[in-house]
Amino acid sequence: MSKAFVFPGQGSQAVGMGKELADAFSSARDIFAEVDEALSQNLFKLMCEGPEETLTLTENAQPALMAVSMAVVNILEKEGGVKLEDIASMVAGHSLGEYSALCAAKAISLSDTAKLLKTRGNAMQKAVPVGMGGMAAVIGVSFEKAAELAKAATLDGEICVTANDNSDGQIVISGNMGSIDKAVEIASEFGAKRCLKLAVSAPFHSPLMAPAAEVMKEALAGVKVSKPVVPLVANVTASKITDPAEITQRLVEQVTGSVRWRESVMYMKNEGVDTLVELGSGKVLSGLAKRIDKELSGLSLNNPQDIDDFLKSL
Repeated sequence: MSKAFVFPGQGSQAVGMGKELADAFSSARDIFAEVDEALSQNLFKLMCEGPEETLTLTENAQPALMAVSMAVVNILEKEGGVKLEDIASMVAGHSLGEYSALCAAKAISLSDTAKLLKTRGNAMQKAVPVGMGGMAAVIGVSFEKAAELAKAATLDGEICVTANDNSDGQIVISGNMGSIDKAVEIASEFGAKRCLKLAVSAPFHSPLMAPAAEVMKEALAGVKVSKPVVPLVANVTASKITDPAEITQRLVEQVTGSVRWRESVMYMKNEGVDTLVELGSGKVLSGLAKRIDKELSGLSLNNPQDIDDFLKSL
C-alpha cells in the first residue's frame, strides 16, 4: 500500500494562511517570496493580513492556495530531506489544486504555476458577469440523483450541470443563477436533505466557463510542461496521466469539466493507495477520504506540528 499527495481547491483559503509555516521555516518563506516576485504582487502580505474579501477573490485565492501547498512541499524536501517521489506514488488536486499537484511533481515551475493561476482566476471571474451564474451543494444524494436534479432544474436557454463529485452525499452543481435557484427550490423532490447556494462569484466547472478555457489554452501553450516525477490523477478523467501534451489538454478541459474527485480517490485506492496526504490550507480533502471509502486514511499537513509528526512517522 502507498500514499498519494493531494492538494486543496478554492474554499480552503483563510486570512493567516501560511504564516505559521513562514515563521517556522525559511524554506516556506522562500516559496512565498518567489510567488510574490512572479506575480509582482505582495500576495503573502494579503494572505497574512487580509482583508478577507480581497483574499477570497478568485485571482488571489488560487495562487495563494498553491503557494501554501508548495511551501509544505518545500519544507518536506529542504528541512525534512524527503522527496515527493520517495513518499507518494501519485498526486492529485481538487480543481486549482491540480496545478499545485503538477508543480509539486515538477511538471510546471513555481513561477509559471503562480502566473497560470492568476490568469485562470481572472479568466474564470470574467467569463460570466457577477450575479449571472452560481453553484450549489446538493447534500444527501448520489451523483446520479444530483445529475437528475440539475437536468430538471435547467430553465430554457440556461445551463445547470454537476460540477464537483466530492463524495456520495456531497455533489456541487453549477450554472445560470435562475436554474441554480430552481434546483434549490425542487431539491427535496430528488431526495436531497439540503441544497445550499455557495458563496462563489461564478459558475465554475460548467460550460459557461468556455471563454476561460480558451484563455487557459493560450496561456498553457506558452508554458513548458514536463513529465511529472509521479503520475497525476486528472480531475476530468479520474485516471493517471504523465504525458505533458495530455496534461495540458486536461487542464484546459478541466475549466468547463466536472471535478471527478470521488472517482479519482477510488481510482487511487484501486491502484494501491491507502492514505491521502493533503498538503496546504484546510482539511477538506483529508476529511473526504473516509467518507469516500472507510478503508482510506486522510492526513493534513498545514502547520509545523503536522509536518514534524509526519516526518517522524516515515
